[in-house]
Amino acid sequence: MEVKATAKFVRTAPNKLRQVAGQIRDLPVDRARELLLVSPKGAAEPIRKTLESAIANAENNHDLDADELRVATVFVDEGPVLRRFRPRAMGRATRIRKRTSHLTVTVSAPSEDDEPEAARSVPAAATVGGAAAAGATDEPTQASEPDTETASQTEHTDQAEAAGESPAEAEREE
Repeated sequence: MEVKATAKFVRTAPNKLRQVAGQIRDLPVDRARELLLVSPKGAAEPIRKTLESAIANAENNHDLDADELRVATVFVDEGPVLRRFRPRAMGRATRIRKRTSHLTVTVSAPSEDDEPEAARSVPAAATVGGAAAAGATDEPTQASEPDTETASQTEHTDQAEAAGESPAEAEREE
C-alpha cells in the first residue's frame, strides 16, 4: 500500500529540491530520515518534513508499521514563480524569479507478494570482479593487438623525446 504526503508552494527552487530528493528514493524511511537530518543542504528540511508527514499518514490513517516503510517515490513539480524587479544601471530593471515548488513523497509498505530483498540482489557475475566469484575458469584471456595508429603514435612520440623535442613540436614538423 502506498501513502503520500504533499507540500505545496515550498519557497525553494525545484532544482535544489530535486538534488536532495534523488538521494532518498527507494531507501527505508529510517535511513532516509537520517540522511536528511545530516544533509548540509537547506532543501533537505522541507523534504524531511514531508517525509515525516507521509510516515504519520501511513501510521495513523492506514495502520502501517513505520519500521517496514520505504520511500517509494519523491518528485518535485514547479510551482508559481514570484517575479520581483531589481534596479540596474542607466534606469533599467531586471527581473528576479523567486521559484516555488510542489513536493510529493510516497512511502510504501512491502506487500506479501513482494520478493524478499535477498532475492532482488544483483547476481555475483554482474558485480565488479564477479567473474571470479561466479566460478569462471582460470584460462588466460587473449590480449588484443594494439591499434596500429596508436602504436605508431607512441613510436613517434618516443623518437621525438629521444631527439630532445616535445611531441607537439614533432607533430608540427610533419
